[in-house]
Amino acid sequence: MKKRIFVTATNTDIGKTYTTKLLLKEFASRGIRVGAIKLIETGVVNGVAPDAKELLSCLKELNTSFFALEQNDIVPLRYTLPAAPFVASNNTQLDIKKLEDAIEKIEKLCDVLIIEGAGGLYVPIDGNTMMIDLIKYFKATALLVTHCSLGCINDTLLSSKALLDKKIPHAIAFNCRDNNDSFAEISAPYFEKISFDVLKVDENIDTICDVLYNQ
Repeated sequence: MKKRIFVTATNTDIGKTYTTKLLLKEFASRGIRVGAIKLIETGVVNGVAPDAKELLSCLKELNTSFFALEQNDIVPLRYTLPAAPFVASNNTQLDIKKLEDAIEKIEKLCDVLIIEGAGGLYVPIDGNTMMIDLIKYFKATALLVTHCSLGCINDTLLSSKALLDKKIPHAIAFNCRDNNDSFAEISAPYFEKISFDVLKVDENIDTICDVLYNQ
């Protein structure tokens, strides 16, 4: 089995795709063959899955083996409604075999596979499966992407605890945006107090890759 890294987040619109592309570029810069897959994407309109489209475009720049692949190879399960997969699929039972086959196809082309999740850890996929269950099932190391705005302490610690409770090895990366200038004053003091290693996506992607690759 190739090295698998599952990019998840504290919520939706935190920066999973942005972070995934930075991971791909950093690993590729080290001479490592990279691959990526987004197992489930909702909000797919007229056959266009925005996240998968971005990932495939990035991959074609980094790994020539992906030239022949199409968007559907990168996102095997697609739904139109922009909602949790449970809702978007009308509670259709997850076809885990379809995901396994898609991963197997991609892994033939790479040495490190970045798997991008949808939403946060406890997004329901069907009546029995949450997003966090896929990380465990596919034996991946998790990268928890969190935000830097007010509330990030609670969101980060809750999601980290969920991963710890499931005994999932993980790293945490903060995606600080232009409007998050308050982080240093509002949230950073607590993380410093508990000796929490604050790794930022834009500044520390090399260290984040090292941590993930060696877990």
